[in-house]
Amino acid sequence: MNISDRKIYAFIDSQNLNISTRKLGWKMDWKKFREFLADKYGVTKAFMFIGYVPEFEDMYRQLNEAGYAVVLKPTFDITKPQPETKDVNNPDEDKKPVKGNIDADLVLWAMKELPNYDKAVIISGDGDFYTLVEYLEEKGKLLKLLAPSGHYSNLFNRFEKYIERLDQHRGELTYRNHSRPKSSSPRSK
Repeated sequence: MNISDRKIYAFIDSQNLNISTRKLGWKMDWKKFREFLADKYGVTKAFMFIGYVPEFEDMYRQLNEAGYAVVLKPTFDITKPQPETKDVNNPDEDKKPVKGNIDADLVLWAMKELPNYDKAVIISGDGDFYTLVEYLEEKGKLLKLLAPSGHYSNLFNRFEKYIERLDQHRGELTYRNHSRPKSSSPRSK
């Protein structure tokens, strides 16, 4: 099969990728990233898994326009008491205002789409995807495991030949705001 005939799908854990890059002090340019996936790995379809927050409708539209198949997961406000889900052993757990865990959705879509792609690129450093990565490798369907940084799950150590760190591509993937703020100081004459 000619490489250009292969169907290569990417499955992106957007929260893991976004949080990891921001912790390292940079912001992903999602348009550049989609082009990077196509150019470097031949990704023909990129699924972006993200928690749905109504105020971010414009962002979802922009991601779609950049070439992502956006899969939205309902979220809930974790600042409000959720007695059925509250961890009484860890009352000070990582307090984020909104929670929308996409792990199950990403695995489900990767399995639902399995007959439709030749190879998969998994984008996350989260060890929750270990069994998915293991299964894809067993089936000969794993192309790459793209970790946001070197701080990925130790469970992935046995897949080292598939791992590529995205922080090593920071220069080409960083979002840069090209609009300059207007200067409020008077020009010197």
